[in-house]
Amino acid sequence: MQNFCPFDGRFLEEMKQMFGPHLTIDMYGCNKKKLKDVNFVHNFLTELPALMGMTRIMPPYVFSYSGLKPEDWGVSGIVLIAESHLSVHTFVDKGYASFDLFSCKDFDTEEVCDIIVSKFEAKTYEKNYFQRGRHFPKDVMRNRQMLEMERESQTAQAQETQGN
Repeated sequence: MQNFCPFDGRFLEEMKQMFGPHLTIDMYGCNKKKLKDVNFVHNFLTELPALMGMTRIMPPYVFSYSGLKPEDWGVSGIVLIAESHLSVHTFVDKGYASFDLFSCKDFDTEEVCDIIVSKFEAKTYEKNYFQRGRHFPKDVMRNRQMLEMERESQTAQAQETQGN
């Protein structure tokens, strides 16, 4: 696997070609009333896509569940968006919630994280962000050009090596 310097122009070009951002948020010390409220979670998942600039393609599916351990009960929900999905799992007794937001369209991860953390009144949180699908053919013509350039470069290097 190739490593890229974050300041490398080629890396930045590849970032533009990636499938999209994936943001996960783990929140601690959340408002337990909100964590157990199916209607609150449903309403939030209904409004969140628009706040992110996304297109909700179905109503959220939200339900209460009880885990294998009595203290692992909570609410889970998912909403499909045209750009992918948004999901949440809460653990009421632990004051914990986890969000998973994946999209093929860029969104302001800082702003979205702030909105979610604020809504659930989390005392602390962990945020993870990465780009998925480094080799996803988002722009087929651009990918073809990049592949041809890479092949030309490898051919030139091979010829140079053979000539020395």
